[in-house]
Amino acid sequence: MDIHTEEAVVKLILHGGNTRKEAYAAITAAEKYNFEEATSHLQNAEVQFLEGHAWQTKLVSRRSADSDITPSFLLVHGQDHLMTAQAELNLAKQIVRQYERQSELEARIAKLEQTNN
Repeated sequence: MDIHTEEAVVKLILHGGNTRKEAYAAITAAEKYNFEEATSHLQNAEVQFLEGHAWQTKLVSRRSADSDITPSFLLVHGQDHLMTAQAELNLAKQIVRQYERQSELEARIAKLEQTNN
C-alpha cells in the first residue's frame, strides 16, 4: 500500500469513528429529551460520514484507474469501519425519532391526566 492509500484508509477509520461518536452522542441527548442537541449531533455525524465516503470514493476511483493497488486487510477494515458507522448512524436516527415520539406521547398523557383531575 502506498502512502496515499494508507492516508485514505486512515481517513476512512477516522471519519467512521467520528460518525459513530456523534451518532451515540445524539442518542444520549435524545434520552434526555434534548432534541436540538440530538439533531446537531446527527448533522455532525452525517458530515463525518460524507467526508469518509468521499475518501472511499477516491479509493475506488484509484482502484479502477490503477490496477496496481492491491486490496489489503487494512483497506478492507477501513471500508468496513465506515460502512458499520453508516449503519449505526441510520439506527441512531431511528432511535432519536422514537425518543421524540415518546416525549410527545408523555406530554399528551400528562395533559390528559391534568384535565381528568
